Amino acid sequence: MSFCLETYLQQSDDYDVLLSKAGFKDCAKTIEEKSEEVLYINAGEKVLGARLIGIPPIPVGINKDKGTIIISYTKPCHGTAAIELPVKENDIEEIRKVAIKN
Repeated sequence: MSFCLETYLQQSDDYDVLLSKAGFKDCAKTIEEKSEEVLYINAGEKVLGARLIGIPPIPVGINKDKGTIIISYTKPCHGTAAIELPVKENDIEEIRKVAIKN
């Protein structure tokens, strides 16, 4: 899946904002608490076509049973949010390839 995350969030209702207007540490904590599995990636790695920024290592939550991931998303002037998005199985495997630890 390669797309513009900003456009997706503007045009779709198929996502959940679990935490908004927060900092990196608060979002990381939310991702760790709300995920069945957590993988960690380096800052700047691409997930779903978007480069993630934050305090490394950056958590990416996997909820395989729901078919979703939870990522942090930073928008200037709005802070950072923890967003749960639907994904395909192969998207999860691509995240596993860039993970540095779990």
